[in-house]
Amino acid sequence: MAILDKIPFAILLIAALALGLAPFFPEPHLWEKLKMLVAGTLVKPVDILDLLMHAAPVLLLVAKMIRMATRTGG
Repeated sequence: MAILDKIPFAILLIAALALGLAPFFPEPHLWEKLKMLVAGTLVKPVDILDLLMHAAPVLLLVAKMIRMATRTGG
């Protein structure tokens, strides 16, 4: 978890927005892959890897926010 503490919050926020929402038109790529996951059509390894790559900054941001919220002072 020390690595997560070293990553600046702003960098994670920018990466999560950029990769999570890119491409901005016609719909965000992450949203498209999540819809495929729910529909059961996310079966190709390249699509699964694509979902993981686009979701990684978002997951790291969520993990950092949870760590910041639960960390005790000192």
